[in-house]
Amino acid sequence: MSKTYVYLFLAVLFETFGTSCLQASQQLTRFWPSVGIFVGFGAAFWFFMQVLKVVPLGVTYALWSGIGIVLISLSGYFVFGQKLDAWAVLGIGLIIAGIVVINLLSQTSVH
Repeated sequence: MSKTYVYLFLAVLFETFGTSCLQASQQLTRFWPSVGIFVGFGAAFWFFMQVLKVVPLGVTYALWSGIGIVLISLSGYFVFGQKLDAWAVLGIGLIIAGIVVINLLSQTSVH
């Protein structure tokens, strides 16, 4: 796995952490989750910028948002007890399929 994909995955992990902290902060009324928002998004955007040096913006953002949707849905389910209906799961499955297509077939992604 190239360093670029490691940076992309770290960007998504930090973005997922920051987004989870948004929920946990209860509209910035809890201190540590509020700090986590800024740490998470700050690190996420730094890693995102590193990926943009190598991968085109459209592909980077598609991967970032797709993987992020999957991870934040899992976070919502396991951490916050939020449920997804069958249509939501189907939609997430289609997003995963799109990520696979980009990575396996697109000439614009890093291989």
